Amino acid sequence: MRRAKTSSIFPFCNDQPSTLFFPFFFAMAFPLSSSITLSFSPSTQKRHFLSTHFAFRFSQARSQENARPFQLKGQCKASKEAFVKDKSQCRNIPTSFNLSTLINGTMKLENVIAVILILAEITSPLPLAGWDFWSISPANAVLYSPETKLPRTGELALRRAIPANTNMKAIQDSLEDISYLLRIPQRKPYGTMEGNVKKALKIAVDGKDSILASIPADLREKGSTLYSSLVDGKGGLEALLKSIKDQDPDRVSVGLASSLDTVAELELLQAPGLSFLLPEQYLKYPRLTGRAIVELTIEKGNGSSFSPEAGGELRKTATIQVVLDGYSAPLTTGNFAKLVTDGAYDGTKLSCINQAIISENDTGKNGYSVPLEIMPSGQFEPLYKTTLSVQDGELPVLPLSVYGAGAMAHSEVSEEYSSPYQFFFYLYDKRNSGLGGISFEEGQFSVFGYITAGREILPQIKTGDIIKSAKLVEGRDRLVLPSES
Repeated sequence: MRRAKTSSIFPFCNDQPSTLFFPFFFAMAFPLSSSITLSFSPSTQKRHFLSTHFAFRFSQARSQENARPFQLKGQCKASKEAFVKDKSQCRNIPTSFNLSTLINGTMKLENVIAVILILAEITSPLPLAGWDFWSISPANAVLYSPETKLPRTGELALRRAIPANTNMKAIQDSLEDISYLLRIPQRKPYGTMEGNVKKALKIAVDGKDSILASIPADLREKGSTLYSSLVDGKGGLEALLKSIKDQDPDRVSVGLASSLDTVAELELLQAPGLSFLLPEQYLKYPRLTGRAIVELTIEKGNGSSFSPEAGGELRKTATIQVVLDGYSAPLTTGNFAKLVTDGAYDGTKLSCINQAIISENDTGKNGYSVPLEIMPSGQFEPLYKTTLSVQDGELPVLPLSVYGAGAMAHSEVSEEYSSPYQFFFYLYDKRNSGLGGISFEEGQFSVFGYITAGREILPQIKTGDIIKSAKLVEGRDRLVLPSES
């Protein structure tokens, strides 16, 4: 919040409350006829100055007869022990502040103290302290930030996209809140974190049967092992609770990451396939019925090398891994995975444009022109041939506003379809985004997944670099081709 300009005329207090006139826009920031209490402490140490308390009240005339500008009334009370030995110190106070309300007959020393303290607060470059009326705690201020509506990492977006048991999602939500609480600087709300973990533990214990019953029978033994690890394992909730009680932020961060990883593994066991039926007209396209991992090996087009990894040597090639999310974009990921298995991207050149690394558009490759496919948040199935209106609050499950998001370019024929071959990696930059840190292109492209390993080499990729090879290293059993339908 910016400090109000000090050029305004402030009539100061005597025995009676005085009126302070503020600009209209400032008054409108508060409810009419509401009262505010501010506690100020002097910014510099003075031997006899203890504290001054101000009670302000906003009001607006309710009738035309008493119509007047919005007003801020302030009553100043100084500490009774405070005094000033030499009244001459008031001589240098600017005349625009109208000292006639203070020097009228016998001037009371308390008023002089109040004047000096107000001047100190107005002219001080430090922010005002003690805003008791601020209604949002530091923790909630982070949680309610517009930027928290979208996941900011590929890992978080992928975890939220898993269509899992409601109990597991409740545990996940409770733990993810702690991630935001950990970002609060200095004094962290450990009490709130402890409450979140206890809530997650209660859900896990009370909902054990429901959680395990959601896992297919052939995977239930593995699920039971993961469940035990989540509750009281080395990196589980009980250990996380102890770290929070010890108020060790580093251990809390490590324990939280471990617990969330276990949550994701359990959720993936609960989601062996798609949770919805594809429209019949789209069964002719390849589709991915879960998760898959693609590994891309990149080499420099000019024969140079990539920067070495920590303690390593220069590399002629660099590798990135992309997790494909068939739960939210089965057709888009299915087409991409099929192209990878066919070797269509081997030898493909890359170009750097704006905030993206885009592949060349080779129309000779045997890909499918898949309809634009976007899963909106809160929905159970994707929308097709339809973009989202972010301005109206529509946000995708797989957001583009993540560094390293993978998406298909638009078809050259119609923006209702994705390109059959050309894809790009989005280099999200908050400085070039809109309100709330959301990309201007959000909800306009089919996002198929995120880079989860090798993001650090993206800034080193230049126009002319080449995809030496692309391999589907995991998830081949989840790729369904039209002939297999």
